[in-house]
Amino acid sequence: MKLKVCGMRERENIEALEGLKPDYMGFIFWAPSSRYVSKETPPLPAYIKKVGVFVDASLDYIQSIVTSHQLQAVQLHGIETTEYCEFIQNLGVEVIKAFSIKDDFDFSILEEYENNCNYFLFDTKGVLPGGNGVGFDWNILNHYPSEKPFFLSGGIGLEHISELKTILNTSLPLYAIDVNSKFESVPGIKKINELKQFKKELYEL
Repeated sequence: MKLKVCGMRERENIEALEGLKPDYMGFIFWAPSSRYVSKETPPLPAYIKKVGVFVDASLDYIQSIVTSHQLQAVQLHGIETTEYCEFIQNLGVEVIKAFSIKDDFDFSILEEYENNCNYFLFDTKGVLPGGNGVGFDWNILNHYPSEKPFFLSGGIGLEHISELKTILNTSLPLYAIDVNSKFESVPGIKKINELKQFKKELYEL
């Protein structure tokens, strides 16, 4: 089970999180976000993959950010096409394609993306492309038809440990848990002690 902490921004908070050794750390490069990164980000230790989060950004912009911020993965939260995803893959980074779920989801739309991304990510459909701080009915994932590993996102907090245990006891290829707003004091600043507790309980599953 991998852990991704998203929406990081401030150097001191980033350095504090490094000690927790999450597998992925996410930085948001979508300007309307309250967690938007507009400045340089520090290099991360080799054991943490740096992820850039984008929403229908130009390919030139993503390419420049991958280079300047030394990204290892790109997370796409818009209506990006399969050709778009393939271009990003060819930059030598992992591609995480996000899909939003509310009351139901047509899993057939995933099929065309199977060969153009490394992982899927399922988040809650809301006002924003991501970071809405609310969850969706995880029972919908029981109809997941693919073997491609996926990230689970959407308002996940300490209160969801037992529900995560239930999913982990299924045959679903859940690859990583993606947390953000439930562990913040303010947008972009994470509560390290609560994340430490979450990781401890998660890995005790």
